[in-house]
Amino acid sequence: MKRDILSLFDLSSDEFAWVIDQALELKEERKTALMAPYCAGQTLGMIFEKASTRTRISFEVGMYELGGHAIFLTPQDMQLGRGEEIPDTARVLSRYLSAIMIRSNHHQTIVDLATHASIPVINGLSDHEHPCQILADVLTIREHFGKTEGLSVTWVGDGNNVCNSLILASAYAGFELHVAVPKGYEPDMKLVQQSKSAGGKIVFFDDPKEAAFNADVLYTDTWVSMGSEDETAARKKIFAAYTVNEELVAAANKKAIVMHCLPAHRGDEITDGVMDGTQSAVWDQAENRLHAQKALLLFLLNNKS
Repeated sequence: MKRDILSLFDLSSDEFAWVIDQALELKEERKTALMAPYCAGQTLGMIFEKASTRTRISFEVGMYELGGHAIFLTPQDMQLGRGEEIPDTARVLSRYLSAIMIRSNHHQTIVDLATHASIPVINGLSDHEHPCQILADVLTIREHFGKTEGLSVTWVGDGNNVCNSLILASAYAGFELHVAVPKGYEPDMKLVQQSKSAGGKIVFFDDPKEAAFNADVLYTDTWVSMGSEDETAARKKIFAAYTVNEELVAAANKKAIVMHCLPAHRGDEITDGVMDGTQSAVWDQAENRLHAQKALLLFLLNNKS
């Protein structure tokens, strides 16, 4: 039976651990330049409703390094852009491709595509979750600390799609998650309860400094990914106290790392000094998108778990 990864919880706890372990192995394998063609003869279709740097390049390079092929598509390149129904597109693509990765404005679009496709569908980003990003983030934390269990991770800023997936990851990875967001910008509370039911530990704070106290990881993301200029200006005022700056880093553990999933608005949610500083793990995160997604593709396409 085909598998879809639309949410982080579409993996079991054991499968999640397997993907992280496999990503570490694939990363080491890449250093030897002796990469096995695990997905030879297989093709990934990549549909992008939203612009992309890391998602597109990491998936495309990942399929190449696994011995397969990737095709870049936008709705404007396809009949989707002229009104073809998603179910019809899903059925046709299923006849050509081995899997589909879609980066969409609306989570329901991904759900509809997966419902009607007979091949695996991967959520490359939606307005609700970003599971591929969080797989790379957990890999990054594991590399820096040798573990994820028992750590303290603090999210500062907007309770967005990345925050939602990080909330789910806390249950599988075993870290305590502190969430500091302005009122009215909280993450999806249904996912919070889902994570807690699976063993996740999530604590909410009004004060970012309290949330950051003795944290092992500080994590933030853009406040203004979409919206009008007026909305952007309003959000900057609301989030002004939620910048990850040197003072906030000083409140964390001395060996803490700072994470940002990019692209960053330097000077807003994160300062230059922090992003380019010695405690920044931002570039490790970006690289690890490649390795985590290769492991996920291997899991879906070759049933290696």
